[in-house]
Amino acid sequence: MHKTYFNWSSGKDSAMALYIISKQKEYEVTKLFTTLNSDYGRVSMHGLREELLNRQIESIDIPVQKMQLPKEVSMELYDSKMFQAVSQLKTEGFTHCVFGDIFLQDLRSYREEQLRKIGVHGVFPLWKHNTKELLIEFIELGFKAITVCVNARYLDESFCGRIIDKKFMNELPANVDPCGENGEFHTFVYDGPIFNYPINFEIGEKVLRSYAVSENDSDNCFKDEESKNWDTSFWYCDLLPK
Repeated sequence: MHKTYFNWSSGKDSAMALYIISKQKEYEVTKLFTTLNSDYGRVSMHGLREELLNRQIESIDIPVQKMQLPKEVSMELYDSKMFQAVSQLKTEGFTHCVFGDIFLQDLRSYREEQLRKIGVHGVFPLWKHNTKELLIEFIELGFKAITVCVNARYLDESFCGRIIDKKFMNELPANVDPCGENGEFHTFVYDGPIFNYPINFEIGEKVLRSYAVSENDSDNCFKDEESKNWDTSFWYCDLLPK
């Protein structure tokens, strides 16, 4: 059995991937790995409060390693910090790591190239799954999730702070992937078969934030391929621990 760590985002794809990999005898996941925005104390991209992440981890009952990143982070800094973190995990005996990616080939190739330098193998249990079928399975397994961040380019405010269910899925615009695999939305999972108990929270304010992102930024999921710099706006729903 391979000693494995899991790249945990706090969202539904991570939850589904962890559920699937836990059924496979080949891998033993003994640590979660998460990146946080050190300026705000929130999960990168998702904008989730660290306290809610901590409650997730406690319910899942797998230790977590956090990597802090500043608000402004270049690709060079991101790669350097990630190399240091994964190298340390390798010295601890971890030989494999799991991602919840589904079909972004460029992102998978980048991850595998970086891991290859250290001698760690990437595992992608959701790879090439039909995203509509995957979301239906997620719901039918009893997972509960809410949207915490939506890309205003694809979805309006009404999709932010919504529970992920079949009604949500059926109301998504035709150009939006059912799992938000192109970065259209991000979620917080608060209950399901990988949890020992549900995470309690209440919905706070919704805010629209706009960013100017350069080609050097570590998260370029929303890149406009016709330009090197672009403005991107997101609706965030702040969740408050109860």
